[in-house]
Amino acid sequence: MSNGIVSITIKVPIGMITEITYRGGENLLDNELGEEERGRWNVVWTKPGSEKARIFDAVPGMSYEILMYNENQIEVSFTTEWSYGSNKVPLKVDKRFVMLRESSGFYTYVVLEKSKNWPAFTLQIARLEFKLNKNKFQYMAISDERQRFMPTAEDRITGRRLDYPEAVLLTNSTNPDFKGEVDDKYFYSMDNKDNKVHGWASSNSEIGFWMITPSNEFKTGGPFKQDLTSHVGPTVLSVFISPHYAGKELALEFDADEQWKKVLGPVFVYLNSDFNGSADHSLLWNDAKSMMEAEEEKWPYSFPLSNDFVKSESRGAISGRLLIHDWTVHDQPVPAASAYIGLAETGAETTWQNESKKYQFWTQTESTGSFLLENVVPGNYRLFSFIAGILGDLKHSLDVIISPAPREGFTLWEIGVPDRSAAEFFIPDPDPKYKIHQYASKGKSSNLRFRQYGLWARYAALYPEQDLVFRIGKDDYKKDWFFAHVTRDMGNGTFQGTTWRIVFDIHNVKADSNYTLQVAIASANGAILQVGVNSNDLLFSSAIGRDNAVARHGIHGLYHFYSIGIQGNLLLHGENTIFLTQADAHGPFNELMYDYIRLESPRL
Repeated sequence: MSNGIVSITIKVPIGMITEITYRGGENLLDNELGEEERGRWNVVWTKPGSEKARIFDAVPGMSYEILMYNENQIEVSFTTEWSYGSNKVPLKVDKRFVMLRESSGFYTYVVLEKSKNWPAFTLQIARLEFKLNKNKFQYMAISDERQRFMPTAEDRITGRRLDYPEAVLLTNSTNPDFKGEVDDKYFYSMDNKDNKVHGWASSNSEIGFWMITPSNEFKTGGPFKQDLTSHVGPTVLSVFISPHYAGKELALEFDADEQWKKVLGPVFVYLNSDFNGSADHSLLWNDAKSMMEAEEEKWPYSFPLSNDFVKSESRGAISGRLLIHDWTVHDQPVPAASAYIGLAETGAETTWQNESKKYQFWTQTESTGSFLLENVVPGNYRLFSFIAGILGDLKHSLDVIISPAPREGFTLWEIGVPDRSAAEFFIPDPDPKYKIHQYASKGKSSNLRFRQYGLWARYAALYPEQDLVFRIGKDDYKKDWFFAHVTRDMGNGTFQGTTWRIVFDIHNVKADSNYTLQVAIASANGAILQVGVNSNDLLFSSAIGRDNAVARHGIHGLYHFYSIGIQGNLLLHGENTIFLTQADAHGPFNELMYDYIRLESPRL
């Protein structure tokens, strides 16, 4: 396929991209890899009862068809379909590649379909990946702040593996500036809402290779779901389905009698150039951002030939105004400005962050609380909202009432900010034996402190003998509340749960009334939360979460919320203590990240 600007070579009938060239130049993909490993769609799946036995499937096509070939558009389809007795993923897969006239790139999308009575299975991952020419691409950019020259794949080979395979200490890097750094692809994860353009700029040929995602409607988990972008290889990914930072809740489980179909994409692979690109990578990066904005304006695209991709004329819209009423602050409802509001096809027993099989549509409200969600695929949806500073999810009920934020009484004290993140808490520097992971925009990266290796181990260094004690009215959560409630390494491969204490005073306790402790959790990984007050147990949770956010340098995962009643006769006049225990201690990565904690008075 070629339009005179970009040319791609696709191996038939399997539908793997073996070569991408720009303006007649050499291959931008890695020629040292096999032809079936350079540019491809692939999935990872499991059979029932075999969650850990993951099966990789590059979904090679069995046949192909040129659907359109004229001066304005080329579209080619590569299909494969499960058949009885096959050991392949039980799906029909239709991979599409599209090239438009005068376009500096190409589009690709896939239609996944499971037919009724095909075998039950779980779809863990669906992604598009490219392995780039390592002699050309050394500079990676995923945001204005997060961009830098990168180590090489060879640097990882000569390095030392750390606590898990993805994390490697660079001990003999080709560029001495990288020696002592830790490389890990999870450093470069990003929320769906921010994952719009990322890629690489060549340092010797003024070429950029970018992955542009014009919409996130087809990605699982909503706007705050995190996933991989680009990383050492050089590698470029577009991940549509994965359990990263969430766990099995976001894997797609299919029963044998279930029928399902979904379109992933299209995404746009954009190539650009600038005469000064190798000297100033911002020129290529800024151009890629401009192209991303132009692609967003075109969404939904009009050109895909698949009948399963819903065009603009067949989509709908919803508009409205979001008001929030916190009776402890305002007498009347007030506009919810800059709130996230969205549609998810989900049942009453789940939340939008667990939705994985259908589409989601999100926007942010204006200062008046007004919102407009356009280009919505037809379907049955629930309307959800999340407001920074307000606990919990808001959900539009069947009788068109917005549920109020959970609140039982006035705030007696609070720790943190209810924003589904632990970023406001104390985040330490990494161990001095690991070089701080720097980005090109050094002065702008203070909000990325959590993207360093080994921060979980810093807890024991800061609290070698006694666990964290936080005194209300004296301590500052920005300085004195560790960002992750982790285990303690006792040596010899054993770990111990930790108990944090919140010490506070109450005067004029109402012994015959109920107080409420609101605990919002930003992330959990194999955690068990025990809550007590003074010498009384209040909560003993079941195992929570499989986010693995602390190991993957994240600051949030799936959101959990507990509203815990405290009988007034359990409180003392004067000093009281709330105990928070993270009791599961199988390893270093059992953790909780708190979003926000609040103690409320009895309702008047």
